[in-house]
Amino acid sequence: MANERINKIEVPEDRFEMRLSGSGGQGMILGAVIMAEAIGSTGEKNTVQTQSYGPEARGGASKADVVVSSNEIFYPKAMKFDLLLAMTQEALDAYYPDLKENGILIVDDTLVTKVPTDKHYGLPFTQLAREEAGHVMVANVIALAAIAELTGIVSREALTETVLGRAPRGTEEKNKKALEIGFREAAKLKK
Repeated sequence: MANERINKIEVPEDRFEMRLSGSGGQGMILGAVIMAEAIGSTGEKNTVQTQSYGPEARGGASKADVVVSSNEIFYPKAMKFDLLLAMTQEALDAYYPDLKENGILIVDDTLVTKVPTDKHYGLPFTQLAREEAGHVMVANVIALAAIAELTGIVSREALTETVLGRAPRGTEEKNKKALEIGFREAAKLKK
């Protein structure tokens, strides 16, 4: 839960940079691919997605960036983030210094316990995935839905269509549930 309410989130038209970060195996890279594809699917915005992860397949640091603009994107790398999602304490510690002064900070407060600011949104993504959706592997989808709900950067419909289009066969219901959870919990934070 956010310690200090943030009244209105404005997404700039020119360039919006977000970083999804956590540890390997949390699906941050897939999450960024889905987010970029969903935002770009309407044809209204240009998107580019880049990624980086540690040498370990699971457990190493993982980050993925999405740059969104109404204009042509000449430089694909994120420089200063408008939004940072930190799924682990290590990710928050590493990337928080690159968040813009009025940037949006979203943390998984299941795994992040020391947040350097009161201006943040905290949701227990991992716990919600485990307890409500039935599997921790959809915590990233819950986080994507929360980002969509909090920022309005992508519609629920576009995000849902993209998630379900990329969901492995047989996981559609878990992913639908994860989206519902993320939208619902983020809507509570906006009140």
